[in-house]
Amino acid sequence: MHDTLPLLKKTPFPALRRAKLDTLQVNLGYKCNQSCLHCHVNAGPNRTEMMDAETMALIPRVLAARGLGTLDLTGGAPELHAGFRELVRAARAQGVRVIDRCNLTILFEPGQEGLAEFLAEQGVDIVASMPCYSAANVDKQRGEGVFDLSIAALQKLNSLGYGQTGSGLSLNLVYNPQGPSLPPEQQALQADYKRELLEHFGIVFNELYALTNMPIQRFGSTLVSKGTFDSYMELLKGSFQEQNLGGVMCRNTVSVDWQGWLSDCDFNQQLGLPLGTSGLQRHLRELLVSGIDEQPIRVAGHCYGCTAGQGSSCGGALEH
Repeated sequence: MHDTLPLLKKTPFPALRRAKLDTLQVNLGYKCNQSCLHCHVNAGPNRTEMMDAETMALIPRVLAARGLGTLDLTGGAPELHAGFRELVRAARAQGVRVIDRCNLTILFEPGQEGLAEFLAEQGVDIVASMPCYSAANVDKQRGEGVFDLSIAALQKLNSLGYGQTGSGLSLNLVYNPQGPSLPPEQQALQADYKRELLEHFGIVFNELYALTNMPIQRFGSTLVSKGTFDSYMELLKGSFQEQNLGGVMCRNTVSVDWQGWLSDCDFNQQLGLPLGTSGLQRHLRELLVSGIDEQPIRVAGHCYGCTAGQGSSCGGALEH
């Protein structure tokens, strides 16, 4: 796989500083039941990296020490971690909002029986990958049969109250473009999703998040192989919107990898870029005794992906 970091270091990006930390985004491991082309983590069924129990035990303590409001769980498929449910219970007992970045098909994996019901019981917010409302496009990006399983999962979640008005159970979907292009306008695309999924499958959901594909890991390597990396970077840079700088996720979120090392965002984590600009690795345990508010953020060329066009963050477009 091609390493894109040397190509990204050449590109300037405006300096950024952190605001108040509110969200701990934790990657529990790279094991996943899918292998998606756009995956910036390069996750898959054969990955073995998983967070150990000692590091996992730090998470509720850090949430309390820093007074954080949100725990954002990702992977791989975070639900495949043996300690996933215990961690969710611990965070929810503290009154912390928990987000599960779910690929939907995980609900039907062996050993995951009762997962959907558990998420509903705990009031976990679900952010679910759904790259299109058409079977052909989803299966092309994520694998044969994924669309049908995803539809079945969404229907199951709806039956438990997810996405239903007044239920308090949030179900948001995630769209990624098929290739090296910016996502379409989020609100218009959301309207299309809501119409198509309701009309054909009786599915409802709260919001659609339109995310820009990052030129790193599996997707970035594919761009290099096809000779389109430079043109994609030019598209991102040419679409830069300065007003998006105030809303990028790295200003109030810190990313934790499966070993407990900190980065400014999930993308920096995958590029091996440690938190801040010192170049020194910092561990989750340090947040027990000191905060990171107002500290400088490590930036590089891929940051244009978060600030291009309507903007892109873990919560979708920055311009609504």
